Amino acid sequence: MMPAQPRPRRSVLYVPASNARALVKLSSLACDTAIIDLEDAVMPQDKGAARQALSGISAHRQQSRMELVVRINPLSGVWGADDLKAALALAPDGILLPKVETPRDLLEAGDIMDDADAPDTMALWAMVETPRALLNLGAIAELGRDRASRLSCLVAGTNDLVKETGVKATPDRRYLAPWLMQLVLAAKAGNLDVLDGVFNDFRDRDAFAQECMEGAAMGFSGKTLIHPDQIAQANFAFAASPEALAEARAIVDGFALPENAGRAVIVIGGRMVERLHLAQAENLLAKTARIGN
Repeated sequence: MMPAQPRPRRSVLYVPASNARALVKLSSLACDTAIIDLEDAVMPQDKGAARQALSGISAHRQQSRMELVVRINPLSGVWGADDLKAALALAPDGILLPKVETPRDLLEAGDIMDDADAPDTMALWAMVETPRALLNLGAIAELGRDRASRLSCLVAGTNDLVKETGVKATPDRRYLAPWLMQLVLAAKAGNLDVLDGVFNDFRDRDAFAQECMEGAAMGFSGKTLIHPDQIAQANFAFAASPEALAEARAIVDGFALPENAGRAVIVIGGRMVERLHLAQAENLLAKTARIGN
């Protein structure tokens, strides 16, 4: 699998595949990624029609540069296999697997995609939304170091985690925070992007903005959204600050100087900077340039 190019995932909007009006509006939205949802957002009696609706999305994709991901139903269930077949026909940027609990869940999906000759660039995303998934996070995230696994992103399913564990969903997420930080840590170890869970009350803009800022401070790459009105605030919260961009440019420019060729460590502004910081700076600048484009 070819190395993935860094791309922004500040705002990742769930769009029910059964909502024709929402699908038509996709090209006009400013979210970095849209997840076309065949799972939780679609009632059982609407699964077939939602799956068929995927074929109509291609015409709208050419009008937008946003990343497109399809969330299918679990492959172990009655709808998953047909969902994946329909999703592969759409050729999205990625497939989001729900209820991932072990590395095997991802490897089996990857095998199906390989057998279907899916492009190497088509990624797998994993929903982390059960206690078992949390216990197996290390092994799941380790797949991110093997490009052949296709895994590129972990997604926090906070609503399901609350339901499955019985913890109290407080406004400050104090009982969820340890697991969210564990998720971020695993993702970073696996060189994966990681997305914060949804905020359910889309009308409470102040509380949503606060949760976005906290998610960015935790180290999340972006936030999953349930309503277009949340896009702008997520884009702002998860964008690099002017100070961070200036620092990144200084690091890149510093290592580019002839006298620093071949050096593992240099000094910038009185601070020791290593080549690992150079990789981070280049990644940040590449993502920011993609936003600008």
